[in-house]
Amino acid sequence: MVAKLREMTNAGMMDCKKALVEANGNLDAAVDILRKKGAATATTKSGKEAREGVIAQYIAPGGRLGVLVEVNCQTDFVARNEMFQAFADKVAKRLATETNPDLEADRVDLVGRIRENIQIPRHARMEVTGNGLIAAYIHPGAKVGVLVEVGAGKESTVSNDDFKQLVKDITLQIAAGHPNAVSRDQVPAEVIAKEREIYMQSDRLKGKPAHALEKIVQGMLDKFFQTYCLLEQGFVKKNSEISVKEHVGSVAKQLDDEITIRRFVRFQVGESA
Repeated sequence: MVAKLREMTNAGMMDCKKALVEANGNLDAAVDILRKKGAATATTKSGKEAREGVIAQYIAPGGRLGVLVEVNCQTDFVARNEMFQAFADKVAKRLATETNPDLEADRVDLVGRIRENIQIPRHARMEVTGNGLIAAYIHPGAKVGVLVEVGAGKESTVSNDDFKQLVKDITLQIAAGHPNAVSRDQVPAEVIAKEREIYMQSDRLKGKPAHALEKIVQGMLDKFFQTYCLLEQGFVKKNSEISVKEHVGSVAKQLDDEITIRRFVRFQVGESA
């Protein structure tokens, strides 16, 4: 009976025995007791800081829909637990395939089993508009993950191996380069204004003639954009000898099509806390 109860609830041996004693041997009542204890454990653990965890992803067949999700726990030991990682993968799939899935019951159940606070602080869901692909990349260790949408002008391009390789390379670029926007026109005006203000106070401008200040500041902003914007970054796979924009343009020319990096997200465990 204890083995059956463990199979039904995934609780520990001692917890199962105590629940059976409390329920006078009634299996159904024992299950209820364990579930209530699991919920109570979740409430107790909810105040514990959860900054460890993993990034998980799910890409639907055909590559037209994808999800990236962060699932947090308290310790890296639990983050490496197969049960925890399987839960994260399940969460990603449900977020992709269900409309507003209720994940709370599963979360509470896992808290009861693992005995740590578990949170799902954020996720991103993308679906292709027109022709294109959604792709994801999880860096080894599952602490960094990327989700990206890359569009094409022609439907035939999407199934081309060179296009698929380009999309994969872009996910790796985002993971390594940590850009914040695709291009300059996506950079918030307040971010540019703040950078400009900092540069105007730079020692590099001291003693410079007034007519030269704007040119110097613009040069400094250009270098900022080369880090902040994905398209202006040096393409890592080519040792930064060309920009991402140049590489995308080269593949687009080869395929005789227009290729556009439409949007991306990059999650790193703990940065949302």
